[in-house]
Amino acid sequence: MGYLQPTEYALYGLTPDTSDDWITTSSALIDSYCRRPSLNPTQYEERLRLTAHAQTVILSYLPLVAMAPATSPLISVNARYARPRRGEMIDPAYEQIAWAFSLPGSWNAMAVGTVDYFADTGELTFPMNILGLPYNEVDVTYTAGLAVIPDAVKVACAQIVKNAQATPALNVKYNRLDTMQMEYFSNSLIDAQVQRFLAPYVANRLG
Repeated sequence: MGYLQPTEYALYGLTPDTSDDWITTSSALIDSYCRRPSLNPTQYEERLRLTAHAQTVILSYLPLVAMAPATSPLISVNARYARPRRGEMIDPAYEQIAWAFSLPGSWNAMAVGTVDYFADTGELTFPMNILGLPYNEVDVTYTAGLAVIPDAVKVACAQIVKNAQATPALNVKYNRLDTMQMEYFSNSLIDAQVQRFLAPYVANRLG
C-alpha cells in the first residue's frame, strides 16, 4: 500500500493521472531507506543487552504504537540476568549469594505493565528482579509505526516520484515500474530533502 492516495496526488504536486506504480515503488524505496518492512504499524521482536549499571534499552523502530484491541505497544517482555561481564559487577559478595539461590541465565516473563516506555524515543526502563539483581538481557515483542501517515512522509513520497520522473533513464513510459530499477537510482531519488523528511523514521539499528 502506498503512502499517497490518488485523491492526494494533486495536493502534493503530482498530476492526477500519475500511475499508482510510481507511488507503490516510491513507498517501497522509503521502507528500504528507513530499514523497516513498513512505516505502518508493524510487530517487531528484538533481543537487546542492557547497559551496565542501567535498566534501560532503546528499541530500534519508532514510534511505539498500540494496535487495537491492545492498549500498550508492548506485547510481551522476557528478561534474564547472567553472570556480568568484566567491569559490570555491582557487589560481588551479594551477587554470589544471590546466584546460589537462583538460576542465572534463565528467561523470566515480565508483566508489560511493570516496564516504563516512551513512545517517541523507544526507551524502556525495567525494574530489578525479586532478588535485587539487574537484568542484563531482554527480549521484547512490540508494535511500532505510524497510525496516521504524516505530511512529511507524503511529501517525501511525492518528491521521490518527481525525482524519478526527472531522471532521464526513468522518464519513459512503462506498463509497470520495477522496484529494483528504482533502487538502482536510489542515491539520486532519495535526495537530501527527502532524507530530512524521513530522518525520524529510520531504524536505530540495521536489521
